[in-house]
Amino acid sequence: MPLIYWLDLLGVAVFAVSGALAAGRKELDLIGVISLAFVTAIGGGTLRDLLLDRHPIFWLQDQLYFIVTVASALLTVAYCRWRPAPATALLVADALGLALFTVLGAQIAARTGTPALACVLLGTITGCAGGVIRDVLVTETPLIMRGGQLYATCALMGAASYFVAMRFGIDGTPAAIIGMVVVAGLRLLAMWRHWKLPVFRLPRDPGSGDGGKQDR
Repeated sequence: MPLIYWLDLLGVAVFAVSGALAAGRKELDLIGVISLAFVTAIGGGTLRDLLLDRHPIFWLQDQLYFIVTVASALLTVAYCRWRPAPATALLVADALGLALFTVLGAQIAARTGTPALACVLLGTITGCAGGVIRDVLVTETPLIMRGGQLYATCALMGAASYFVAMRFGIDGTPAAIIGMVVVAGLRLLAMWRHWKLPVFRLPRDPGSGDGGKQDR
């Protein structure tokens, strides 16, 4: 089987772990853990396939995706009962899943003849959408919506790096590795160094403050 297939399964496993960890933080039951792991793992790829009109959806034609997702969720639960997960485990798992899914999503889009810029955007959607669905379901603000977080930016730059590497004559697998390293490296460095993007804030109306008196 091609390397892209095994990397896709690895991305599913990593995102399933992040979904299971998020479920554990919200104290969900086993069905909740598996459900959250599943939507996190397949959400981005499903949206990508729908936008590309690829049928059947990837996990509907290959049951191994479901098996890997459930196994990853259950192993995460078992591990966390034996030993507490590190505080940063969810963020690290999310960064690795983001790297894998972003570049693989861009590759899959490119194979359909989609223009490079659209492939970059589809790769970013593939990498980010599962995490967005996960965060919404556990009533957390999605990472891409948190002020200044370098998240979607990392995905965009990684997907773009993949196409730049291809343009310079680097073939598929090394170019994909370059893209993944860019995504994961930027995301992990941003968490470690607390890098943030500038935040857009509207100036406040002095007359609308809580302490001001209102006309009656």
